[in-house]
Amino acid sequence: MNQRTILRWIHIIFAIPILGYIYSPFERLPDYAPPTRYVFLPVMVLSGLWMWKGHLLRRLISKRSSEMNTASERELI
Repeated sequence: MNQRTILRWIHIIFAIPILGYIYSPFERLPDYAPPTRYVFLPVMVLSGLWMWKGHLLRRLISKRSSEMNTASERELI
């Protein structure tokens, strides 16, 4: 499968409990708050950011690793 498809499904699946948190009865909110705050929301935000700007991060990482490889080759010579 494509990486973008996997990230999209992760994003959708982790958004479902957040919708449950928003539309749940007020008495049940304390039960849903910690997992929503510390698991579902961060995973959803990170997957969304990765789908949106991940190409820039991958380019930055590959550029930096190629610079490091070039520098290490120069040290060997």
